[in-house]
Amino acid sequence: MEWIINQLRERPELAIFLTLFLGFWLGKLRIGKFSLGTVTSVLLVGVLVGQLNIDVPGPIKSVFFLLFLFAVGYKVGPQFFRGLKKDGLPQVGFAVLMCVSILVVTWLLALVMGYNPGEAAGLLAGSQTISAVIGVAEDTMANMGLTEAQRQSYINIIPVSYAVTYVFGTAGSAWVLSTLGPKLLGGLEKVKAACKDLEAKMGNSEADEPGFMHAARPVTFRAYKIENEWFKPGHRVIDLEVYFQQHDKRLFVERLRKKGVVREVSPNTVLETGDEVVLSGRREYVIGEEDWIGEEVQDAQLLDFPAETLPVTITKKTFAGKTVANIRRQKFMHGVSIRSIKRAGIEIPVLAQTKLDAGDVIEVVGTKQEVESAAVRIGYVDRPTHQTDMIFVGLGILIGGLFGALSIHIGGVPISLSTSGGALIAGLFFGWLRSKHPTFGRIPEASLWVLNNVGLNMFIAVVGIAAGPSFVQGFRDVGLSLFIVGAVATTLPLIIGLLLARYVFKFHPAIALGCCAGARTTTAALGAIQDAVESETPALGYTVTYAVGNTLLIIWGVVIVLLI
Repeated sequence: MEWIINQLRERPELAIFLTLFLGFWLGKLRIGKFSLGTVTSVLLVGVLVGQLNIDVPGPIKSVFFLLFLFAVGYKVGPQFFRGLKKDGLPQVGFAVLMCVSILVVTWLLALVMGYNPGEAAGLLAGSQTISAVIGVAEDTMANMGLTEAQRQSYINIIPVSYAVTYVFGTAGSAWVLSTLGPKLLGGLEKVKAACKDLEAKMGNSEADEPGFMHAARPVTFRAYKIENEWFKPGHRVIDLEVYFQQHDKRLFVERLRKKGVVREVSPNTVLETGDEVVLSGRREYVIGEEDWIGEEVQDAQLLDFPAETLPVTITKKTFAGKTVANIRRQKFMHGVSIRSIKRAGIEIPVLAQTKLDAGDVIEVVGTKQEVESAAVRIGYVDRPTHQTDMIFVGLGILIGGLFGALSIHIGGVPISLSTSGGALIAGLFFGWLRSKHPTFGRIPEASLWVLNNVGLNMFIAVVGIAAGPSFVQGFRDVGLSLFIVGAVATTLPLIIGLLLARYVFKFHPAIALGCCAGARTTTAALGAIQDAVESETPALGYTVTYAVGNTLLIIWGVVIVLLI
C-alpha cells in the first residue's frame, strides 16, 4: 500500500485517473431515484485522494477545462444565436431575466451571510448546478491582485461550498419544477390537459401525423399476407397507401412477393389476394394491420433488404423554419419516416407543427435508396464518423483564449473574460458557424461527450485533489447553514421564473416549465417535468433557454467574484 501511495505522489496523473475511475463508478450508484451524479462524486473522491498531499501540475486542469467550455459553447451555439431572431426573443428575454434573478438572489444571500468570493462562487456553482463556475471564478481571482495566500484560501473553499449546495441544487430543482411548478401554473391536472391540447394543435393538422409519441420510437418493417376481400378487384400500391393516409396512418408498401417471386414495387403495382407485402412505418401503426390485411408472415427472404437510418443536419438553405408536416408533404419523402429530432443535443417531440431550425439533426429511416435520395434534399447528410476536426477545435480555443486574455482596467483592477470565458464565447461562435456550414468543423456526438464529461471531470478531479488537505476544515466552517442558504438560492429563482413565465411572458404551461428548466440548465429537471405532466412538449421550451442559461450562468462566475 505504501508503494502505491508513493507512486500516486510521484505520478499525479495516476491519482487523477484513480479519481476518475472511482468518481464515475460512485456517480452511477443510485438509492431509489437519488444519485450523487458524476461531477459531485468525482469531486468528493478527489478530496479523499487529496488527503495524500498530491501535487498536480496546474496546466493539466486548465487544458481540460478549456476543452470542456469550448464543447459547451459548440453544442448550444446554434440555439443561442437562433434565439436572437424574432420568434425566439421572448424565450431569450425570459432566460436573461431568470439568470439575472439567479445572480441577484445568490449575491444578496452571500452579502447577508458575509461570504467571501470563494464561498459565493461555490454557492452559485452548487445551487445552480453549473460546475464550470468553479473554473471561471478561479481564473478571475488570478487577475484581482490578491495575495497568494488569500487567493488560495478562496480557491480552496469553492469546492467545499459547491459540494454542500449541489445535492439540493440537483434534486431540489427537479422537485420544485415537477411538483411545485404545475401547482403555480394552475394545478397538475390543468397543466396535463394543456399539454395534451398543445399536442393536438401541433399534431392533428396533417392526416398522416402519427400523433404524439417518444421521438426515439423506431420505425419498423413487417410483412403480411393479403387475405382481405378489399384487394380482390386488384388495387394498386398507391391506392393502399392513400387508404392508409385517409385513416391517419402513414404507411408505405416497400416490397412484394407475387407468385413466389420477390420483387420491388412501384405506385401502379397491382396487389391481389395471396400476395405478401412488406409495410414500413412507425411501429404502433404497423402492428395490428394483420386484422385488416391478413396474417403477419415471418420470412427472412422477404424482409432481407437494405434499410438505413441517416442523421441529416437542417441548414438555412433547406428546411430551416419549416414544419415537420411541410417536409412530409414533399414527394421525395415517400417511404421515408422521421425517427427523431435533436436540437442542441436534446430530443424534441416529432409533431406535425414542430418547426425545424438550422442546426437541428433529424434521423430519417427507410429503404437505403429512398433514404439517401431524401436526405440530400432535406439538408446535409451527417454520416456517422469517429473523426473530430481538431484543426477546428484547436483554432477555436486558441482564438477564444486570446480574446479572453484581453482586459480593461477599472479602478486599477484588470477586468477580462479570462481564457475560460473566451473559450466559451469561441465555442458559441464556432458551433453556430458549423450549423451554417456543416461541411467542416465536425465533432461527433461521442467526441463531444468526451470533451464535455471527461474535460469537466478531469478539471474537477484536479480541483478536488488540490483542495483535499483543507476540505475537512472548510466543511466544518461552512456547515449546515450553507446547505440551507443553498436550498434558498436554488428554490427562489425557480419560483421567480415560474411566475415570470405565467404572468409576464404568458407562456403555455408546458413551455413555461421547459423554459425554467432550460434557463437553469437542468436536464434532470426536464425529465422529471415530462414524467409529471405525461408529455414531452416541455422540451419545446428548453433548447433556446438552455443555450442562454448555459452561457450566462458560466459568465456569472466572473461577475459574482467581482461583486463580492
